[in-house]
Amino acid sequence: MSASRTSKSKNTKPAESPVFDGRLNLEQQRKRAKDLLRALGVKTGDAVARFEKAGFTPTPQTISDIKLADAQWVIARENGFASWPKMKTHIDQIAERNRQIKNGTPATLDTDKTLHLRCGSDIRHGLKIAGFKGAFLEFADPFCQGPVPDLPLDQFVQTRADFIATAYDIVPKDALARAKREYGALATLGEYAHVVLWFEHDSYDQLILAFLMDFIKTTRPETRLEVISVGTVPGVERFIGLGQLSPELLIWCWENHRAPVTDAMLTFGSKAWQAVRSPTPDLLTRFITSDPGPLPHMITALKRHHAELPDPKTGLGLTQKLTLQIIADHGPITVGKTFGHLMRTYDPLPYLGDLMFWADVQRMMTCVDPLFTITPDNTNQNWAERTIELTKFGPEVLAGRKNYLADYTTSR
Repeated sequence: MSASRTSKSKNTKPAESPVFDGRLNLEQQRKRAKDLLRALGVKTGDAVARFEKAGFTPTPQTISDIKLADAQWVIARENGFASWPKMKTHIDQIAERNRQIKNGTPATLDTDKTLHLRCGSDIRHGLKIAGFKGAFLEFADPFCQGPVPDLPLDQFVQTRADFIATAYDIVPKDALARAKREYGALATLGEYAHVVLWFEHDSYDQLILAFLMDFIKTTRPETRLEVISVGTVPGVERFIGLGQLSPELLIWCWENHRAPVTDAMLTFGSKAWQAVRSPTPDLLTRFITSDPGPLPHMITALKRHHAELPDPKTGLGLTQKLTLQIIADHGPITVGKTFGHLMRTYDPLPYLGDLMFWADVQRMMTCVDPLFTITPDNTNQNWAERTIELTKFGPEVLAGRKNYLADYTTSR
């Protein structure tokens, strides 16, 4: 496990619930449309509500007039397309990319003078399979956790390495070596003819993107710079991250979400980074109420980051609050399943890797009066398999009758 990225491969769902890779199957979608039409005819399930959500309001008098083409239109809308033909075109294009990859004749996408920069290693193999020829650089300092002080770069890197070593149980010298290697590699951006930044919409990615925009604005490498920032993928109901996508869908991102890095993006990203590392939250609070700006997912991600600030009433950040709520709703429950629920349904904008979540759980355990108990550490047991259960104080804090920070946290 890498020191800083921890898990940007995003093991966000338990093994029994695999993450959808984005490859829609046309026959499966046809079957869904037939099933929907059949359910509408016998008025079962949520068929009527699904038609209404898509903007089609069937009445008892008109249900018999609704045809398969209408149901197909609803299915297409549910998958994020304007029409069934547009969805079919997308599926056909993805299928053609799959055929090219299997035949060893992928389309020409980049060159060996291209550098793909990503805040994790999760798409490295997928890019290679897809036919990308460029080099790959991982820069994965998780700015969404820990201090990001406004210090000279060498002191900043040391501060980050110290946090990573402590939070994720990494040998300090290894954490520092990793940090120096990743930060040092950024100096090579100008050596490539083409640099592409691959990011998604969550706060992990967007905070790193903000840092890079600030860094690039300062260093101004003489190279062609582009950014891919993805928030939704057709057919993927809950898009978690680029790492879940098949090689064909990575090509789709390349063709549909790649844009030149402009001066406006650099300036906006630099301002976002300054707001994030401000010693008080005031600047960030003002920034997230500003215009969306030229980086489409930055403000939303920073709002999610801002939500980690302690609530005045409970003393909990949003991740802490959701963790307690999951245990209250499902517990006693393993830590791994708690994480799965957080990423699948509870978090409005998931961003954590698994070790990052475990670090949060451990921090929550450093209380005078514990919010929850956890089964003892067993040397043969992964932390994700340990069971967690609320104490009598957990619900008190969750309800706002007690304050986590004021009453329970230690000085650790």
